[in-house]
Amino acid sequence: MALAERLELDSALDRPIRILSKALRKALPPGPLRNTLHGVQFGHPVHAPLTDLPIGAYCSTALLDLFPGTQRASRILLTLGLASSVPTVLTGLTDWSSLHREQQRVGLVHAMVMGATNLLYGASLLARVRGDHGVGRMLSFAGLTSMMAGSYLGGHLAFRQAAGANHAPSITHLVPLGWHDLCRLEELPDGWPVHRSLGYIDLFVLRLGDEVRVLADACAHLAGPLHQGRVVRVHDEICVVCPWHGSTFRVDDGAVVDGPATSRQPAFDTRISETGTVQVRPI
Repeated sequence: MALAERLELDSALDRPIRILSKALRKALPPGPLRNTLHGVQFGHPVHAPLTDLPIGAYCSTALLDLFPGTQRASRILLTLGLASSVPTVLTGLTDWSSLHREQQRVGLVHAMVMGATNLLYGASLLARVRGDHGVGRMLSFAGLTSMMAGSYLGGHLAFRQAAGANHAPSITHLVPLGWHDLCRLEELPDGWPVHRSLGYIDLFVLRLGDEVRVLADACAHLAGPLHQGRVVRVHDEICVVCPWHGSTFRVDDGAVVDGPATSRQPAFDTRISETGTVQVRPI
């Protein structure tokens, strides 16, 4: 834990992070491919479940290496692990490019360690193909040790730093049933997003003539303030772009239009009372 916390504060990693992040954003601009790598279509990041494939294959190889007569099965598992690591690496790098700096510091070392892991397993497979099974097993166990270290850092990212988690507050159980007064319609600028509060819940509020759209203000990706974002049209639908990492949400229902966010933004039904008061309730 102490090592991972030190990595979070290590500014010496910032220069390579800037270079690599810029290169990744240039190579993967916003669009269908990047959204797929983030997992937008699936509703949550795809990197984490993909890691089960190489980790399972590599751990199974270590188990088989303890028994005689398993050389062929070990080679098959190593090939599977190396092949499945390709989409795992691509999705991980895509997610990493849109994290905040403390997460990226830990993530960079995680990626380097897992890269070394794949190199060790690749060398192990090559040695086995050449018939040197003793060296192959030794390299596999070295790869297993490296993988455990890298997995620890991945766990720190996911569970301690909440990378990939939904950062938008769950609204349904926080707001009592029924309609709630929010503000007067005349207080809201037309076409310009503003911040309002419903109790202790922060809201993104956008007036469109006599209609009002309301979402949770904290972006589902990393809790960026949506009311500071740009209002744009995407496929003739009005959307808001998070000012931090560019996640784009449809204001009608909070659906994700572009990542890196993968979770829908909590949205509210709205109505205008006879007295001109904007009232809201969770969808």
